[in-house]
Amino acid sequence: MSKLKLFDAEYKLMDIVWEHEPINSTELTKICRQKLGWKKSTTYTMIRKLAQRDILKNENATVTALLKRKDVQKYESEALLEDKFNGSLPAFLAAFLQDKKLSEKEAKEIQKMIEEATK
Repeated sequence: MSKLKLFDAEYKLMDIVWEHEPINSTELTKICRQKLGWKKSTTYTMIRKLAQRDILKNENATVTALLKRKDVQKYESEALLEDKFNGSLPAFLAAFLQDKKLSEKEAKEIQKMIEEATK
C-alpha cells in the first residue's frame, strides 16, 4: 500500500493536523474530541500509527505532518480516476458534472487549468 493512501479516519486526523500544525498533541486530542467525537486514547493511537508509517511526526508533544495535503490529494484523485473511470478524466468530468451547473468563475478556473496543463 502506498504511504499516500489514507483511510477515512486517518485523513480526518491529518486534515486537522494540516490545518493547525505544528500542534501540541494535547490540543490535538481536544480538537479531535470536539470535531470527531474521539476519545483521547483513539487520537493517541492514530497519532502513533501514522507516526510509525512516517505520515506525521510526534516529537516533544508537538505533532507535524510529514506529507503534504496536496500530495495525498493528488494520489487519491489519481487512484479514484484509475479505479472508477479507467483513467479517463473526460469520463470522470461527465459523471461529476451530470445535473450540476458551474458558475462562470468555476468554468473560467477549470478552463485556465486545462490551458496550463496542455502547454
